[in-house]
Amino acid sequence: MRILVLGSGAREHAILLALKAEADEHELFAAPGNAGIAADAAIVAGLDAESPSAVTEYANDENIDLVIIGPEAPLVAGVADALRERGVPVFGPGRAAAQLEGSKAFAKRIMDAAGVPTGRATRAATRAEVEAALDAYGAPHVVKADGLAAGKGVVVTDDRDAALAHADAFLPTGPVLVEEFLSGPEVSLFFVSDGDTVRALSPAQDFKRAYDGDAGPNTGGMGAYSPLPWLADRFGSEQAFVDEVTRTVAEPVIRTLDAEGTPFIGLLYAGLILTEQGVKVIEFNARFGDPETQVVLARLTSPLSRLLLSAAGGHLEDEPTPTFAETAAITVVLASEGYPESPAVGRVIEGTDAAASVPGVHLAHAATAQRGDALVATGGRVLNVVATGETFGKARSRAYAALDRILLEGAHFRTDIAARVAD
Repeated sequence: MRILVLGSGAREHAILLALKAEADEHELFAAPGNAGIAADAAIVAGLDAESPSAVTEYANDENIDLVIIGPEAPLVAGVADALRERGVPVFGPGRAAAQLEGSKAFAKRIMDAAGVPTGRATRAATRAEVEAALDAYGAPHVVKADGLAAGKGVVVTDDRDAALAHADAFLPTGPVLVEEFLSGPEVSLFFVSDGDTVRALSPAQDFKRAYDGDAGPNTGGMGAYSPLPWLADRFGSEQAFVDEVTRTVAEPVIRTLDAEGTPFIGLLYAGLILTEQGVKVIEFNARFGDPETQVVLARLTSPLSRLLLSAAGGHLEDEPTPTFAETAAITVVLASEGYPESPAVGRVIEGTDAAASVPGVHLAHAATAQRGDALVATGGRVLNVVATGETFGKARSRAYAALDRILLEGAHFRTDIAARVAD
């Protein structure tokens, strides 16, 4: 197939690597891509990935068989709608359904209509409303930007003044949500949907805080691992957990969106928390999560292209349940100095070939560019070191051995990814 992937991060690189591994006959294209992606796909120079007309024109002119939308911005811009109107198979929800991620208030309304378990929330449009909601729910305080915020729109804090300051930063552009604090381990679970049928992928856990021990500010994600062996302690097996969430969360949400005339065709990301009262939804995303995609797809053994094309074509019911290797996978994010507040960019990266030569390791580029002979960092999260192994101990040792071979001035990474499940 001729497949176009929109996006420029490690998530998109992971998708392309999975597609590349399954079949030599695929012709892979990416826009805008990055330095790492350029080694695995043809970069479509000058294509605006957030322009519905530009993407649709390119897909038709180049006989693209499938478009896969990676990040949220093209979804909210309506790129998927334009492609579908012109008959181009696309994996990604339309603008209306993408509001499940684009608006936290919309997501809460859909969850309420679908009977999906989630925390209480108040939509606040003024500082006075924020203050009242903070006092009503008590500490710890949870404040979320209602719209897209690149994974940095949430603050969880015991400090009321810090919660108010976070709200103040976003109120000029729209309402915020103040939510009750939910306590428990978090799980990310992906569902492929064709608007009617859903197929679950394997669970993962990510690490949002910048530093070891879940210290520091929230980030877009500093690492992840899959599978989650500790789910068996509570649910009997990982599959039992997946089945429960499919029945109580994914299927009701997909049915509700379909009933409202906004079918969800794409990747439904459920951010879940295992409270003492049961599994509850923290948030939804309308696309593959980052960095969880990097470990979930590293274990996928069934063809990704067939799964996504079946969803795009509306016949996912004919597709068997995705299968995964029983290996452990972890990813550790190498971040620029100053990330997430003010990352240093333009610095040279060395040692990537040496890192990728570690057995069981590959690199997914997140924010890199080639400038002459030098590979340089162009953003906060620069590289994902992805490692697999027979055990989590083996996967961890490989990942950190590879990280030791990469040189980037001032860079930092967490040293405790998947430590709780290591042998």
